Amino acid sequence: QVQLVESGGGLVQAGGSLRLSCAASGGTFSNYAMGWFRQAPGKEREFVAGITSSGGSSSHADFVKGRFTISRDNAKKMVYLQIDSLKAEDAAVYVCAASPNRYFSPNSPTHYIYWGQGTQVTVSA
Repeated sequence: QVQLVESGGGLVQAGGSLRLSCAASGGTFSNYAMGWFRQAPGKEREFVAGITSSGGSSSHADFVKGRFTISRDNAKKMVYLQIDSLKAEDAAVYVCAASPNRYFSPNSPTHYIYWGQGTQVTVSA
C-alpha cells in the first residue's frame, strides 16, 4: 500500500511558477511509475505528466509541453511537477498517482492504483 500526499499548490499570478510535490510512503516507491493528473470544476480528470519508475523516461500532455516538467527522486520518495508560465486554464486540483506499470508512464487513470488527495492550484489574472 502506497500513501501519497501532495503539497505546493496555492494562488499564483498568470505567468508565474509553482513546484508541486508528492511525498510517498509505504511500499517500494521505485517500483512504481508516477503520474500527475488534474481536475477542474465541471471537467473530467485529465493526464498532465508521467514518469517511469527509474525516472529515465517521462511524458507530458500536449497542452503542458514546454511549461510543465515532471521529475522524481527515488531516494527521497518524491515526485515533482514544475509548473511555469501558468495560464488561467491551469487552475485545478492536481493529484499524483502511482502505477505498477514501472516501465511506462501511462496517461490513462485506469493504470494507476494509488492516488493522493490533491493540491489546489489557483491562477489569478
